[in-house]
Amino acid sequence: MKKIAIAAATGNIGSSVARQISSHGATPLLLGQNLKRLEDLNISGGLEIVADISNTEEVIAATEGAEALFWLVPPVLNTPSLNEWYQKVTDAGIAAVNQHKIKRVVLISSLGASTSPNLGTVSYCGKMEVAFDKLDASVLALRPGYFMENFLLQAKDISEKGIFTFPYDSEHDIPFISADDIAEVATRYLLDETWAGHWKLNLMGPENITLAQAASRLSVRLGKSVEYVKQSGEEVKAQLSSWGLSKSVQQELMDLFFTLGDPNGPYATPRTIEASTATTFEQFLERKFLPSL
Repeated sequence: MKKIAIAAATGNIGSSVARQISSHGATPLLLGQNLKRLEDLNISGGLEIVADISNTEEVIAATEGAEALFWLVPPVLNTPSLNEWYQKVTDAGIAAVNQHKIKRVVLISSLGASTSPNLGTVSYCGKMEVAFDKLDASVLALRPGYFMENFLLQAKDISEKGIFTFPYDSEHDIPFISADDIAEVATRYLLDETWAGHWKLNLMGPENITLAQAASRLSVRLGKSVEYVKQSGEEVKAQLSSWGLSKSVQQELMDLFFTLGDPNGPYATPRTIEASTATTFEQFLERKFLPSL
């Protein structure tokens, strides 16, 4: 039976990949730092393995016997530097592939990766792609747009106050995508033994929508007025500072927000048929947002 190692298995994408891998009869090796959260996934045939994916020795031990690897850098903010965090996780994944001669790797990167330096974590994803492309293994880097699941973090404010905020202009076109769609594509390539080489695939959801349009669609579905309020740069800086983040991480996140909000930035990437995925914003609201309230 195929064994497929899944980094950050309790996350939005990782947990969906794990369930889909299991449903196809393969064995998901569930990597995470919290055993209870791994067990609570309740994935049939899954093997729960406690491992820090930034620790090379632990990752090598956790991925023994895997013939495919699902790899991503989970969002961690209590670190001195996001650049260093990305590098550690990248190094650990590469070491595991080399040690076990893992055949296939699917990476979660970012739309716009490798286009320019100083783009915060978008640039770090590009560096990760370059590092994995030096391997003999077949490597697919998935480059998704903005996760629809980011709305879940503001579900309470949307429901109770009728507002949500991001640091982007209300008319900025954003390729929103469901984490489940990303997982579906990742699972397909993790299980498929016929592809080879090093590939990049943009994933941009079914359409670009603005935050003003998102507010309108939320209003219709909730039956109440929902307003989008843009956060100013100063408000974002104050919020990041209040979280106790290092100065380096604060700047890296500001660089990221500026990049994603640039009308000529990554989200201006031309849309292709291959980049489109199925789940609409309305379907996301029905399947995930409303049940979260």
